[in-house]
Amino acid sequence: MIEEYQRLDKRVQKWLFNQGWPDLREIQKKAIEPILSGDRDVLISASTAAGKTEAFFLPACSAIAKDKSGFGILYISPLKALINDQYRRLESLSEMLDMQVTPWHGDSLQSKKKKARNNPSGILLITPESLESLLVREAGWVKQAFISLKYIVIDEFHAFIGTERGQQLLSLLTRLEHITGRFSNPIPRVALSATLGELEKVPLSLRPNKSLPCETITSSKHQSTIKVQVRGYLEPTDIMSDKTCTSAEQQICQEIYELCRGDSHLVFANSRSRTESIAAQLSDLCEQQVVPNEFFPHHGSLAKELREDLEARLQKETLPTTAICTMTLELGIDIGKVSSVIQVTAPHSVSSLRQRLGRSGRRDSPSILRMLITENELSDKSNIVDGLRLELVQSLAMIRLLIVSNWFEPADTEQMHLSTFLHQILAMVAQWGSVRADQLYSLLCEQGSFKEISVQHFKQLLSHMGTVQLIQQLNSGELVLGIEGERITNSYTFYAVFKTPEEFRIVAGSKTLGTLPVDTLILKDQHIIFGGRRWKVTDIDDDKKVIYVTSTKGGKPPKFNGSGMLIHDRVRQEMLNIYRTGDYRIELGNQKIDFVDNLGRQLFQEGVDLFKDASLGRQPIYQSGNHCYIFSWMGDKVVNTLTVLLIRGGFVCSDFGGVIEVQNSNSGDIKNYLIDLANDELPDETELAGALTIQQKLVEKYDEYLPEDLLTEGYGRKAFNSTAAKQWILNQLAV
Repeated sequence: MIEEYQRLDKRVQKWLFNQGWPDLREIQKKAIEPILSGDRDVLISASTAAGKTEAFFLPACSAIAKDKSGFGILYISPLKALINDQYRRLESLSEMLDMQVTPWHGDSLQSKKKKARNNPSGILLITPESLESLLVREAGWVKQAFISLKYIVIDEFHAFIGTERGQQLLSLLTRLEHITGRFSNPIPRVALSATLGELEKVPLSLRPNKSLPCETITSSKHQSTIKVQVRGYLEPTDIMSDKTCTSAEQQICQEIYELCRGDSHLVFANSRSRTESIAAQLSDLCEQQVVPNEFFPHHGSLAKELREDLEARLQKETLPTTAICTMTLELGIDIGKVSSVIQVTAPHSVSSLRQRLGRSGRRDSPSILRMLITENELSDKSNIVDGLRLELVQSLAMIRLLIVSNWFEPADTEQMHLSTFLHQILAMVAQWGSVRADQLYSLLCEQGSFKEISVQHFKQLLSHMGTVQLIQQLNSGELVLGIEGERITNSYTFYAVFKTPEEFRIVAGSKTLGTLPVDTLILKDQHIIFGGRRWKVTDIDDDKKVIYVTSTKGGKPPKFNGSGMLIHDRVRQEMLNIYRTGDYRIELGNQKIDFVDNLGRQLFQEGVDLFKDASLGRQPIYQSGNHCYIFSWMGDKVVNTLTVLLIRGGFVCSDFGGVIEVQNSNSGDIKNYLIDLANDELPDETELAGALTIQQKLVEKYDEYLPEDLLTEGYGRKAFNSTAAKQWILNQLAV
């Protein structure tokens, strides 16, 4: 440690001594030289609790320790809670260095902001939205306050990469370098993350214009012990009619109660409604047993005080506490030590699973993951999708990809991000008052992150923005805000580029069944799952936000209906591999480790047996009565492409968990139709998106202001993959 240790500021060395650290971790030693050099970007990728935060802040604080004028470090976080947590963690180090640390977001104390405004120095902790607000409203102060900035550090970088919000962040950093005159002397960027797929491609996502080299630092020594168990549960077929039946969720709540009481845990339930339902049932169990409640919900819709009270309770580690949560506790908020993580339903992604697993097992104890997966009890009318036990097998595939392959989903970096591009045009016009079109294109596209936007795209968008009064052009040629642009940029909601999914009412006849957050493609004649039943969509009123449905005949519906997030090809290919081999176990030396309980193994075997009986290893289309089921074992982009191709051909179809159900059809007709298309010329992604209504393509916050052609092209890139679909058709059907 001596050589690296001595390169740090003497007061940082003293702080380390006071912490009682016997040595720096490998990743912390590796980071000192590249960060102190200040001549490159740095990507620090290591598992949760490997010391990434200190790997950056120890050398970075040493580098700015003597600087008293202007901010030295800009720390950017996806969450306000993570900023508050980082502020607490930096408190003792900043006191040792007599360094100002300022948390800056909507809930921050005005007194701290005022002090930083009057005397900007040290470390500024901020969200992208607050940084956007400063650039638009206080550009002059930003130029002065950030003129001597030495580092920009982005925490939980995987949460930004490839997203609309990430695109905004990269654009903000380009604009910050522009306003501070740092294009010729770029500000080094440091990205911290535990879950980045295809590491070699990440530097381009950190700095698209490549104006600085990037050094990647990973840890080879930080190994953690992982304990994994998957448990299966059955949802009874007569649960709706027989009130004496115990539902799978009730069984799971009883299990969680017995596993978690007396200690601290995290339970990820994916949806807000299920989070509340499970938390309420667990609280009821505590009341029935006359014991103090230890189970509390945590999600984005809760009041700030309730979330913070729960976070504080977890940090103190004085009371046993189990949080039932959505993705809100997935990122690196310090919640102290939790004994285990429990996942109810299949996770959204392998990356998400890795983040969640990393929340337990800190301080030299093993990481413990329990997955509680429900499948429907089968009857003579059950659907093949249920019979295959897809949710269970997807969960097993994700565990194998995580542990055996150490694989995470790479970011989709080929999106146009048109909604955010429009937002950034408005933000820059608002920031400068007036700006030339060539300046916008240079800063946002040539120097910035919008590399997929061509000059033709740009001209088309500007023209349309003028038509809808977002901007107008002066006689001098400069662009200024139009009436609608003024209205939008003056709203406090302007600074965020993301929006929450819209709630649609589900109506059957004259009865409203409830509301559904719609973040996936829903088409007329499609089947959806709601309230434990299967419904056919008869009409969609986009203006009134209503989906009209009618009950469909047949057996219990397929339960697994996806999560609204795109599943990657690799996950479905691993599922296929598990079905073909009939083996999900993990090899360790000469042993194969089985991590599934008895009922889970029974459910898995049912799925494998049906896979073999239906010859799904040899044929991708399965005929069942008048219906056909297409098993591509490809990701959702290919599944979406095949689904819309079939709908364009007059077929009535829906997809459930990657399986396409085609009603009143036969496999021969489907094969011939798809092969003919592939041999001729498959419609491209834009053409496929053109088959949808405009309302179906309004996904992002400012999509409504885009010209239809651009909206369609952008949506096509996001939802479809014609090349991969064509290859699948020719490889799997035309043989």
